[in-house]
Amino acid sequence: QVQLVESGGGLVQAGGSLRLSCAASGRTFSSYPMGWFRQAPGKEREFVGVIRGGTTTYYADSVKGRFTISRDNAENTVYLQMNSLKVEDTAVYYCAARTTGPNTLLRLTTTRGYDYWGQGTQVSVSS
Repeated sequence: QVQLVESGGGLVQAGGSLRLSCAASGRTFSSYPMGWFRQAPGKEREFVGVIRGGTTTYYADSVKGRFTISRDNAENTVYLQMNSLKVEDTAVYYCAARTTGPNTLLRLTTTRGYDYWGQGTQVSVSS
């Protein structure tokens, strides 16, 4: 049974940092794209960033230069390092895995492009 489990969320002041983890089990995801999304109250789930099967990453403009995605294939884990956090980064953060189809940028940046999802972890940034 495939599982993605996020951790590392919490409450932080604006300007602070957090590192989220996404631990995968039931399958090896080292060769697949892993994405991060977030959903704020009353808003749709939105793309944050993705790391392809290797180390190539792509980010939403809103987080570019502040967030960094990395992966540890030995641990089957993906990380989201978030620096210079802003109040508007407050959301539930989800990791997702894409295991089928061509990995076009369009598919990698939309929720429909992913096959597996974690349960989410809350990130709250106070002013």
